[in-house]
Amino acid sequence: MFLLNQTKKAQRDKFFDMTHGEEGGPSDRPLIVQFCANDPEQLLASAKAVEDHCDAVDLNLGCPQEIARSGHYGSFLQDEWDLIYKLINTLHVNLKVPVTAKFRVFPTVEKTVAYARMLESAGAQILTCHGRIREQRGQNTGLADWSKIRAVKDAVSVPVFANGNILYHSDIERCLTETGADAVMSAEGQLYNPALFARASCEGRVFDEGAHLPHAELALEYLEIVQNLKTKTTMSAVKGHLFKLMRPALSRETDLRDQLSKISGPDAVERYVEVVEEMKRRMDRDAKEAEGKTAEELISVEPVTGMKVLPHWLAQPYFRPSGYASQLSQAPSKRPQAEYCPPGKDDDIKRPKLEQAVATTLVA
Repeated sequence: MFLLNQTKKAQRDKFFDMTHGEEGGPSDRPLIVQFCANDPEQLLASAKAVEDHCDAVDLNLGCPQEIARSGHYGSFLQDEWDLIYKLINTLHVNLKVPVTAKFRVFPTVEKTVAYARMLESAGAQILTCHGRIREQRGQNTGLADWSKIRAVKDAVSVPVFANGNILYHSDIERCLTETGADAVMSAEGQLYNPALFARASCEGRVFDEGAHLPHAELALEYLEIVQNLKTKTTMSAVKGHLFKLMRPALSRETDLRDQLSKISGPDAVERYVEVVEEMKRRMDRDAKEAEGKTAEELISVEPVTGMKVLPHWLAQPYFRPSGYASQLSQAPSKRPQAEYCPPGKDDDIKRPKLEQAVATTLVA
């Protein structure tokens, strides 16, 4: 899509805005640009357009959504190993920046390891392993399998990032210990709590070793960023972020939820600000009423998931329970577990090394 609109500047800028110089600019580094693709040459042309504006290019092999099925990309390429090898290797051989890949595991450890080794042999410089199988999505999300990430880490020589089950800051160290991964990645978790990787302040009540800031304050900070950037953000994306950030309170403050859902038009951001400011007033009121109570008194436990629930004025994780996911993880694999041998693989191709500074920053 990015490539097909290369002659339509305004349309292309919706995907990667080169006009204003903010995306990929000095304040937006390190930056890895992710593509979904099923055509090696088209992928290369698109990646060439951004390689001077990023530190690496990533291939999305993990998306399990229906749009990925209909578009034939993401995790729905999982059984086309020759094509995946060519997609990665084409970038690896022809780009000035490294190529990385994010993928989902298979039902068996053996097939997952063989898949990861294939991605490494194609030229991927970092592998981000999402410990869920393709069918684990939506209400069937369930838990990620860290043991498969550990198996991948033990089988390859490139850095491995672990993805899945990072809900609280305390999960980070546990994940690194159990998987042996070089770093952890969080996607959806940070949409609900952007401070997921920050440690809690020693001041005031501490609900977890990580930071759980007032979500209305985070929402206002986000809207200020949207207003100050020259790069345009689609209003549907802004609305989606606000619903996730303020989710703990929107089920209570239903009038604000309804107002938020109906906002549209050229003055949408200003109206979002008004709703969030009212949310902040209500959350400040509730927090004040809870003064004098300890953190333990304010924490409850969700009966289905067993997760701790923090006060509704704080940003916190959201987890979809599922009894189906564990059954899926035991499903038999239909693909042979043989080691992948790409046709015409050139072992003499020298693989560029990812800049240590970039890797260090990503791990941090």
